[in-house]
Amino acid sequence: MIDEPVTLGELGRLIQALRGDVRDDMAQINARLDRLVSIDVYTAEKTAMSKDIADLTKALEQLAAKQQQDVAAIQDQRVQDANRVTQTRRWMVASVIIPMLGLVLPVILIMAGGSS
Repeated sequence: MIDEPVTLGELGRLIQALRGDVRDDMAQINARLDRLVSIDVYTAEKTAMSKDIADLTKALEQLAAKQQQDVAAIQDQRVQDANRVTQTRRWMVASVIIPMLGLVLPVILIMAGGSS
């Protein structure tokens, strides 16, 4: 069985308690609403974040292209260095070793022929 208020004073106290409960509930709702972000702020933040992501993507693509250029330049330099080494070896053989053999070989043949 539910207790019903007997007097107007009890009824007034119950109404005051009910008002206090409603006030507390409204305060909690307002506290939760204060934590929410308005749609304008959300849209502005999302737009800014999208722009930042697009800028970072563009910068990353530029860095990747620069890296590819650097790798290609290094490979070209290695090929040039290898060609330079090959040319130097050919020059050494053609300009130094063959003429030296032309001078030393007759001396060796003379010495070998003189001792027999």
